[in-house]
Amino acid sequence: MKRVLLCVAYDGTLYSGWQLQDNAPTIEGELNKALTDLHSEPITVIGASRTDAGVHALCNMAVYDTEARMPGEKVSYALNTRLPKDIRVVWSKEVADDFHPRHMLTEKTYEYRIWNDGFMPPTERLYWYHVIKKLDTDAMRKASKCLPGEHDFKSFCSVQTTAETTVRNLISVEVKEDGPKIVIRVTGNGFLYNMVRIIAGTLIDVGLGRRSIDSVEEALRACDRQKAGPTAPAHGLVLQNFKFCENEP
Repeated sequence: MKRVLLCVAYDGTLYSGWQLQDNAPTIEGELNKALTDLHSEPITVIGASRTDAGVHALCNMAVYDTEARMPGEKVSYALNTRLPKDIRVVWSKEVADDFHPRHMLTEKTYEYRIWNDGFMPPTERLYWYHVIKKLDTDAMRKASKCLPGEHDFKSFCSVQTTAETTVRNLISVEVKEDGPKIVIRVTGNGFLYNMVRIIAGTLIDVGLGRRSIDSVEEALRACDRQKAGPTAPAHGLVLQNFKFCENEP
């Protein structure tokens, strides 16, 4: 028996998120099906991040165990011929038997992408959230300054979260602008359900003048979901980068 680590990229448009569901297509389900076919044995992957329906990723991580003799680094090539074109394994390799992507200190970077212009190119509609009214990015940057660090992010997660604690550590929150493209880039060691999308929705409200700069810090301190802004649509969110901070395989 050996354990193989996969780096997985996907367009989440047609999927009901990462996690396996009985009556809907998911990234995990497609991986399980393709790996089972490849190795001729039942395979179940363990994913590092359970992204929501419609969310994209360039580098989510997953492991699985197999009796197959195929070298770990060859799996990606063989697997990609069996996966839908909107899912690709970027690389694969064998890791220690006790390696578990959810039990390690990690650093993840999410980008929330906003197309801020009156015209939205049709080719970008699945990957950028269209906001027509001009956003005040300076106000958004100022409002975001309270978010980095270790805080209770209860105001910035779904009320449906089942996490034991809502305390998380954000390393950085950046608001970058390039013409009509505005990107909210959030890096942290862990995230709550809908956390980045709620941060994005709250900062967008600041940019639109619907709420004050100070209201973001007030929401953070309140630990009350109703004090933060709306949950931004899923299709603007991308898991951009994923790094293991210790015992890297």
